[in-house]
Formats: sequence, C-alpha cells, structure tokens
Amino acid sequence: MRHSLYVFILFFFASLLVGTAFAVSTVQVKGIHSQDVYPAGGSYPLLLELYVQEGYAIHEAGSEHADTGMIPTRLSFQPPSQVEIQEIRWPEPETVTFPYLDEPVRLFRGTILVWILVSVDEEAPPGTVSLQGTLSFQACTQEACLPPGRTAFEIPLETAPPGAPVSTLNAALFQALPGQETGGGSIPGALFCNAGFCLTLIGLFLGGLALNLTPCIYPLIPITVSYFGGREDKGRGRTLIHGGFYMGGLALTNSLLGLFAALSGGLLGAALQSPWVLGAVAIVLLALALSFFGVWEIRIPAGLNRIAARHYSGYFGTFFMGLTLGVVAAPCLGPFILGLLAYVGQSGDPLLGFVYFFVLSLGMGLPLACLGVFSGALKRLPGSGDWMVWVRGLLGWVLVGMAAYMIRPLLPGGLPATILLGAVAVAAGVHLGWLDRTGATNPRFRRFRRAVGVVLIGVGAVYAFSAGGERAGVVWKPYTPAVLAQAKDQGRPAMLDFSAAWCVPCREMEEKVFTDPEVVTLSREIETVKVDLTRHRPEHKALLDRYRIRGVPTLVFVDRNGKAVPGLRVEAFVPADELASRMERLLAE
Repeated sequence: MRHSLYVFILFFFASLLVGTAFAVSTVQVKGIHSQDVYPAGGSYPLLLELYVQEGYAIHEAGSEHADTGMIPTRLSFQPPSQVEIQEIRWPEPETVTFPYLDEPVRLFRGTILVWILVSVDEEAPPGTVSLQGTLSFQACTQEACLPPGRTAFEIPLETAPPGAPVSTLNAALFQALPGQETGGGSIPGALFCNAGFCLTLIGLFLGGLALNLTPCIYPLIPITVSYFGGREDKGRGRTLIHGGFYMGGLALTNSLLGLFAALSGGLLGAALQSPWVLGAVAIVLLALALSFFGVWEIRIPAGLNRIAARHYSGYFGTFFMGLTLGVVAAPCLGPFILGLLAYVGQSGDPLLGFVYFFVLSLGMGLPLACLGVFSGALKRLPGSGDWMVWVRGLLGWVLVGMAAYMIRPLLPGGLPATILLGAVAVAAGVHLGWLDRTGATNPRFRRFRRAVGVVLIGVGAVYAFSAGGERAGVVWKPYTPAVLAQAKDQGRPAMLDFSAAWCVPCREMEEKVFTDPEVVTLSREIETVKVDLTRHRPEHKALLDRYRIRGVPTLVFVDRNGKAVPGLRVEAFVPADELASRMERLLAE
C-alpha cells in the first residue's frame, strides 16, 4: 500500500512537471528590434512576438477573472540598471466561447505582437546589455486547460553614445500595428480616416494658436499690419485670398524648417537665424519700406506678368512675404514641439513630419492672417486722400524699425541695438511730423502729424537712454567641461542656460526673469552656466546630444552629483516666480 502511494505521488508530480513543460513549449517569445543601436538618453519601441502553438490559446493580459478561473497573461522584466521599461501595449484579444464555460472569454491565438517602450539612461555606456523577461500564461484548448506556464526570454540591446547614427529596422512591421503609436508614423493608407490622427492634428492646430501668446510672435504683428495696410491692389474678396497666401507662406517656411530640424537633429530656428539670413530679411523689409515711401514700386518682370494672371504678382508678393516672415517666427516653434521633433526624427517619415509641422504653423499663422486682412481694410476707410499717403509712410517706418530689430542680434552688446531702435523712432518722428508735407494745407491734420512726431521723438529718446538703468542680473559663467566638473567636485548644483542671440524668448528671459531679485539671490547658491548657441561650435554637439537640446530657450538643472533633473527642465519662457520655485527645488534635493 505504501509503495502504491509513493508511485501515485511520483506519477502526480511527474505529470505536473510534464504538463508544465509542455505548457511552456506552447508559447514561444522572440524580440524584434526597431533600430540597430539605441543611443543613450532616448526612448525606443520594441516588439515581442508571441507564437501560441496551433490549437491552443492564452488568456488576455490583465487581472484574473474569478468567474472563469483562467490565469491572465503577464509580462515581467528584469532590465539592467541602464534600461527601463516605460510602457507595454497589448493588441486587442479575440472573443472565444468554450463548451465548458458559460460566458465567452477573451484570448490570444496564433502570432501576436506586444509593443513595449524601453528607455536607455543618458549615462549608459556603449555596449551590449541584456533585457531579460518572463511571460506567465495559461494555455487552453476547446476541451481543457494546461497548468500555468512560464517562458523566459532574453533580448540583447546594443547601446550607443547620445546622438549616434542609427538605422531603422522592421519599419513596415512597426507601422502596420493597428491603433498603436510607435516611434514612427506613416501617412499612406488609412491615415486620414484614423480618428487618433485627426485628434492629433486638431491638438497641433490649437497649439499653434496658443503660440501667438509667446513673445517671439510680437515682431510679426507690426510687420503684418504694415504690409497689409500698405497694399495697393483693390477688389472684393482679394484681401481674404491675400491672407490665405500669407498664412500658407508662413506655414511652409516653418514646416520645412521644423522638418529639417527634426530629421537632422539641429536646433529649430538656428539654421535660418544666421547673420546672412537675418540680413536678407532686413533687406526685404527695407525694400518694402522704400516702396511704401514711394521710392519705387515692386513688380515682377513683364514676361512673368504676361504668363500669370493679372493680379498674380500681388498674391505672389504676399506668399513671399509669408515665406520671409516664417524666419522670424521660427524660434516660436521650438519650445512647443520638442517632443514632436523627437517623434518625427525617430519616425524617419518626412511626409508625416511635414504634415504635423504644417498644421501647427497654420494654427500659428491664422490670427496673423486675420490681423492682416483687417489691416488691409484700412485702404477702404472713407475719406481716403493725402492722409492715407501719410499712413503708408508711417507703415513704412514700422518696417524700417522691424529691419533694425532683425539685425539687433548682429550688433555687439545691447547698447548699440538700443540706440539704433531709438534713432529709428526719432527719425520717423522728424520725417512724419515735419519733413513729410502731405496734407500741409489742412491745419488740423498738420497739428496731428506734429503731435505724432513729438510722441515718436520722445519715445525714441527715452528708449535710447534707457539702457543705462538696467538692473543687475544673474552672473553667468561661459560653458566649459571644467566648470561642470568643478561644480560636481564642490557639491554645488548647476543651472545651464541654452540660449542664442537670435532667440526672442531668450532675450525676454534675460531682461525680465534673470534680473528678478529672488532669482538673482538663489543663483548665488547655484553654478550658473551659459551655453551660447548663437554661433555653431563643434564642441556644442556632444553637449546638445547629452542633454537632448532641441530648441532654445532651454534650462537644464543639474544636481549635486552632476546628473540632470528631468522634472525641473524648462523649455520655454517662464515667469520669474516659476523659475525661482524650480531653483528652490533644485537646492532642496
């Protein structure tokens, strides 16, 4: 009897082990890579291919269902210290009815693809790391269920330095996943009937509208008013068409620039904010100003005029104006779409990136186009005559002022730029108030002209002499690797300010935020380091890759151990109280 009991126990456990081993063999796991290497400091998609043996099914992922008693499928990972699993997305299971169950159950059968997002630490050294995991499941047939099983798997990951070149792998497989956003995107096929895609476009458009509240949009407002207010062409409905061409030109420039920045990894706005480009924009504005002064009238060549429609030159000029002013608006896009830049850059899909940036730019340009349409209606105000000629001169001076504003980053120091803008205002006051003889026979209008001239001269004089009263601000150290190394050795936190002279929000931060008394006081306990990106330097590339800088202004906070604190990072203009709060949190860590 005792021998029979031993035989039964031995047979029971042997059957259990055999059943478990067979359950394991019913599901096989294989890793699928999205690229050949994974640079440090980024997040990347991977696929797990689960093959369930024919005739079997495994339960859906999630919590255990007491009514069926089936064990849910689970994934667990033991990633190395340099890798983190950020997200797991399962495909939609199918609903199956078993004879021995009263209710249908949701199962996986055949080959299924599980999407996971892995993050590689920015300090991860280059080399091969092993991502180890375990799949827990219970396999069933139409007649019975096997004991719960476990399948261990291992996926080798080849890490690389930040910014290292990568080659896309299995792109078609990743893009074909229904309802899952991976690191890439695809336009062909069912793009425009995808509700998620449409919602994304709506969000980007609304985000573009919100960009009109940023400081770097301000220069576009007077230029837009001046251009549309000084146009000569007439006709019902044409002003609306001009607004559309203006917005299209603005969006096209920003789309091409943003796409170039995303796919090349360059700073948004830097490519088109070089001294040569700023000078070209200033020349265009001066040429338009001279046409407003009546020095000449800009026309396209007669040959092109005969080929095109009669009013084509006006529309082309408006479109060209939008293209030109896209350069001015370029820095505005940076803070809003840093994540979008990374997304497009990883996708390698130029068409998707262009559509995203174009919709974003349309949202940004719509209020400006509406403003331009309203400004163009000035010429239809009653009583047009000599006073409208004077108004065109006023708008011309606005364009001259904006040309001076464009070249301000090219001047050494802040004082010459301030004097230049003040001198433009004084010159405009003298010309509009006394030298311009328009409406000289009308005493009332003559008094109005001189009053405007006095105001402009006063404003220009005050502005030119205002530079001497600037408040003391944060004292910055130019970036060198030794500065950060020394701060780490001394146990001091650091604040890195990535900025450029061509960045309007950066100048706003310098003038309004970094001069705040509380910010200045806190900065004395922090190593404040300035990284000037006005001119591209070879040593900047490694730093930009290390901290993943996609636009300016960007403030990176480094703790006492020399590691960046992601939660404190600033990627747009912030008020002084918010910056002071982040600095206090940095000091408290």
